[in-house]
Amino acid sequence: MPARKPSARVVRRVRRAFDAHAFLESAGAAKTIVQFARAAAIFAQGDPCTHVMYIQAGTVKLSVLSESGREAVIAMLGAGDFFGEGCLAGQPVRMGSATAVARSTVLLIAKGAMVQLLHKQVAMSDRFIAHMLARNTRVEQDLVDQLFNSSEKRLARTLLLLARFGTKDKPLRVAPRVSQETLAEMIGTTRSRVNFFLNKFKKLGFIEYDGQHPLKVNGSLLSVILHERD
Repeated sequence: MPARKPSARVVRRVRRAFDAHAFLESAGAAKTIVQFARAAAIFAQGDPCTHVMYIQAGTVKLSVLSESGREAVIAMLGAGDFFGEGCLAGQPVRMGSATAVARSTVLLIAKGAMVQLLHKQVAMSDRFIAHMLARNTRVEQDLVDQLFNSSEKRLARTLLLLARFGTKDKPLRVAPRVSQETLAEMIGTTRSRVNFFLNKFKKLGFIEYDGQHPLKVNGSLLSVILHERD
């Protein structure tokens, strides 16, 4: 006898994970796609705060500048991340700066359009809230890291985060091209200390680094975080 076709009652629908990238492309909201070259400024501290931004490709550095001119890096973001959301909380101007660390494609969504999306599209709202909660958790972890861990551990953790170890995404292994000065700003130490630890990690086989090509991170670098080294 020929095989019976499955009844519609027993066919299960496969629910795919929400794809913010595809949704923003098809939502019909007022948006602009902009390409930024490496080291290009996306916005500067004090600029009008009018858009939420979504990274389609590339890496973006968020930083703040003190009155004395000292810069502190507060986050390194990659594809799939939102930033510039301060406009939704009523910020009239940018509280920090955003710079493309690598060639980046960024989707700019006008504040009004983003508010409408969050009100009307449940999937979009859930994705955005989850992102904000994850960002808050990351900020708390960064604060604990800064207060209680050695500069060696802070550097190891930063390199692993840049390579996206421990995330749902497949680890990149090749970290975005970031200067030693930027790494020093991110972990609160000097460039000479960063250089010392990079050479140490390289000698121990935790990273592959020659100062010219993108740095490659090996999973064994986790041992620096799990066990304090002398």
